[in-house]
Amino acid sequence: MDPFDSNSSDRANLPRNMIENSMFEEEPDVVDLAKDSTAFPTFPALDPDDVVYEPRSSRLLVRGLGENDMDEDEEDCESSARLLGMSFMNRSSANRPSSSPYTRQPPPRSCSRPSARTMVVCVLFLVIVASMTMVLYFLPGCTFTKTGCRKTNQTTPLVPVNPKSSSGEPFPWNGYRLPQSVHPLSYEVTLNPNLDNMTFTGCTVIHMSVQHNTKRIVLHSAKLNITRATFKLGEGEAEAVTVLEYIPRQQIAVQFSEDLKAGQSCVLTLEYSANLSHTYGGFYNSSYTDKDGKKRVLAATQFEPLSAREAFPCFDEPAFKATFLIKISRNTDFMTLSNMPLAKSTPLANGLVQDEFKKTSVNMSTYLVAFIVANFTPMSKNVSDTLVSVYSVPEKKEHTDYALETSSKLLAFYNDFFEIKYPLEKLDLVAIPDFLAGAMENWGLITFRETSLLVGQHSSPLEKQVVASVVAHELAHQWFGNLVTMSWWNDLWLNEGFATYMQYMSLQAVMPNLDIGNLFLSVRFRALDKDALNSSHAISTEVNKPEQVEEMFDSVSYEKGASILLMLNASLLGEQQFRKGIIEYLKQFSGSNTVTNDLWNSLTRVEVSAQHLNVSEMMSSWTSQKGFPLVTVSRKGDEVTLTQEHFLLTSDDATHTSNLWNIPVTYVTDNCSVAPECRQVFNLKTKSGTLKLAESVKWLKLNYRNTGFYIVHYGDEGWAALIDALKSNFSVFTHEDRASLIHNMFALSRLGRVSFQQVLNLLHYMSNETETTPVTEALMQLNVLYQLLDKRQEQDLVPRMKNYVMNQFGSLMDKQTWKEEESVSKQELRAALLGAACSLGEENYINQAKELFKRYLNSSGTQQIPGDLQQVVFTVVGQSDEDWDALLTLYKHATYDAEKRSMLRGLASTQDARRITWILKAGLRGDIIQTQELPLVISTVSNSFAGYLFVWDFIQENWDRLIEKFPLGSFAIQSIIKSATSQFSTQAHLDQVKGFFSSLKERGSQMRSVQEALETIRLNQRWMEKNLSMLQKLL
Repeated sequence: MDPFDSNSSDRANLPRNMIENSMFEEEPDVVDLAKDSTAFPTFPALDPDDVVYEPRSSRLLVRGLGENDMDEDEEDCESSARLLGMSFMNRSSANRPSSSPYTRQPPPRSCSRPSARTMVVCVLFLVIVASMTMVLYFLPGCTFTKTGCRKTNQTTPLVPVNPKSSSGEPFPWNGYRLPQSVHPLSYEVTLNPNLDNMTFTGCTVIHMSVQHNTKRIVLHSAKLNITRATFKLGEGEAEAVTVLEYIPRQQIAVQFSEDLKAGQSCVLTLEYSANLSHTYGGFYNSSYTDKDGKKRVLAATQFEPLSAREAFPCFDEPAFKATFLIKISRNTDFMTLSNMPLAKSTPLANGLVQDEFKKTSVNMSTYLVAFIVANFTPMSKNVSDTLVSVYSVPEKKEHTDYALETSSKLLAFYNDFFEIKYPLEKLDLVAIPDFLAGAMENWGLITFRETSLLVGQHSSPLEKQVVASVVAHELAHQWFGNLVTMSWWNDLWLNEGFATYMQYMSLQAVMPNLDIGNLFLSVRFRALDKDALNSSHAISTEVNKPEQVEEMFDSVSYEKGASILLMLNASLLGEQQFRKGIIEYLKQFSGSNTVTNDLWNSLTRVEVSAQHLNVSEMMSSWTSQKGFPLVTVSRKGDEVTLTQEHFLLTSDDATHTSNLWNIPVTYVTDNCSVAPECRQVFNLKTKSGTLKLAESVKWLKLNYRNTGFYIVHYGDEGWAALIDALKSNFSVFTHEDRASLIHNMFALSRLGRVSFQQVLNLLHYMSNETETTPVTEALMQLNVLYQLLDKRQEQDLVPRMKNYVMNQFGSLMDKQTWKEEESVSKQELRAALLGAACSLGEENYINQAKELFKRYLNSSGTQQIPGDLQQVVFTVVGQSDEDWDALLTLYKHATYDAEKRSMLRGLASTQDARRITWILKAGLRGDIIQTQELPLVISTVSNSFAGYLFVWDFIQENWDRLIEKFPLGSFAIQSIIKSATSQFSTQAHLDQVKGFFSSLKERGSQMRSVQEALETIRLNQRWMEKNLSMLQKLL
């Protein structure tokens, strides 16, 4: 029975908070519901969905006895009496006799006594009014016995408040999540896009099953003009129905006069029209310029997380899986692609062709559906009975070879590793000229930015590493995310954390020459940095708004998720234990949706070591609370005490977690420190733990190869011993451990646990360093400090910091060449060193970069700049007045996308105010510079002293246009906010940022990225105020 009964009183249409607050208004002195309550109207039972989604606050405030209702035999009569008598009686009840809390006290003698008739009428009126009010609204789930005890009443449920639909009628659902009463089984989606006027029409037929009795169907639709709707129940005739729309939640509904019964099947058909999106979500239009200078148009999709509803009405939540049959009409000079192979093409009377694709052979979530209308060219090959194809615009077909080779190798690897064959007939990888995300894992039709898929003839191994990483990530999703999908976005990490972990693990196995381990180490450091903030969040955290869903796509879900999987794998005995667990997980939940505990339970079941590790017990501490532990080491004789606490940079008004972490602490000592067999493990489950160590051991290093997600503080003596070991022979530590020591020391400096003098002592050995990761981590950390000093205009300290960096790293810089280099690791090292030298204004390096550009320019591009040095060279050129225009000309005519992106970053490095203004506006317009690149432009401009204030002004002036192009909370918006504010460190800037974002209200003020920005500015301010005087002495 529909709870939104038309006979409900006007009060039921008040906002929910008004109903709850009305509890605390003055009520008549006497309220006795133990009288005859049968005279009052009864209400039908709630739809089960209403019970499930009843807000917790409503249960607590309205029912008055809390959430945990007592059984009838255990009811508390005293509490019920208190609810009836004390909550709604006059507040002066303290003077009443204890024997009868319901008896009115006599009036003061100074008042005249009313007549008996008046008394009877008044009391009767008050009792009736108050009783009806309480029965209908305050105590909807209860009746009372004659003794006042509370018992369940199924006939007086809570009446939800109807939001208003766009037509003004009540909308029959008041939740962000859809009700569970009806589930889709299959969709037939027919689309007719018009790429001349950028519109489309569509017809969606949804076959559904009724899960439990209901009088409504609620699903999603956004920006669609529904022109006709019919409904068919079972084998009956299709009848026209009215569709109600509630725009704030992007929901539509159909109501029925009689219940749909559990077990029935039904069909909803919806016809509609819409504009192709001009953003990067939904079914959007795009364009590019071909080699002849002609503009070409196309239409593509990006549905994750919440945009399938912009292309067709659907149950747009991950758990509503169904099959899909897609039909698309097109002009004869276009082609179409979708998740499944083409089944047939049919000429239409209007001269168009309708392409029909096979029905999906698997149940899919709506966000994985995809289709493209374009003029692309494929390169294909068969891999284990799967046709693998890489599509691009025709003139870039020769750039697809590497992606085809890489995806073929990785598909074969994953088929074998997971022991589950890729389930679809084909796998398409498509390079789209205008695409905001790096890539999207649509099942069978993976879409990419061109820079993430295409590799030119002269591409460097470092550029190939980027492409291979993205391809590996998206292919891993075909199992983690597509085959097994998280139930809701709060567990997004089950998709993204796993895909991130597998991208690194698979490439280490399949393409070891790419040195992918260095990149994985670096992203783990950055995940620690973000998770050290109070504004961070648990890996698995509640999300109830669109911007909250968007904000889940961050380094916590991706890199922290991958990091804890690495830690778990490293802690399990036996190389195959982890693999067995994830195979068990994939096979058990194939085609289904899961929550985090499903994964841990699968891994626990296959854990067969003598320790019988309970994976769920261990890992829940890492997913259910934000942050990570700081492990402090203290030694006394042969005892080493390890103590854990929450590593939290912000202590003021911080939300400290009371829980502990179950930490698989690994460690090595000076007796054996490099080989894997040297590693020892100690499980720290409590606040502190003790292990034995021979007194002859000079030092111990925790977190071997940084496989754990925690930071270590060794105390003054422990750090001194480690620093001495580095100075004597740094090779006694793995390069991961050396980088880990550097990262941990800087983190502890920001926390205030070590002095900056200790930081400099640790870096003293750097001139002898030979490996990439320690050097790049040290340079990155010092650059953050240099940028803060520069933006604060600390004119005496900036040149001294520059001199310090050159003294420490100058000898390493001098060893680098400007010629081709094959090793990925060496390319990373020299790009970091030469880039630092040029950014610090070292004339020798700047002149070499300019000379390399001049040779490239004069040769008309035949003499290539090494791929790993392109960014260094183009940045130097972009900062010079004489060469900026030449670089802009090259950018406009460049066809290879990775090179073009490096040129764009060079252009955005300009120090000229007019050029800075032009490039920011050009990125927003999207003509010369694609709007997809605007976050990159903003990030680059923000790095320069000349540009960072321009960026802040630009964001304030254009905020509304930015959130039109990029969804609130999206990774693009997160990046823009961080780039614009992360280098502020003064109270004035803090006040500006706080004032601007607080003024936005629902247009962005509550985003987590805003809280992160404010927290970062405060931390920068605190560190500078505390350390500036020390820097004056040390540098």
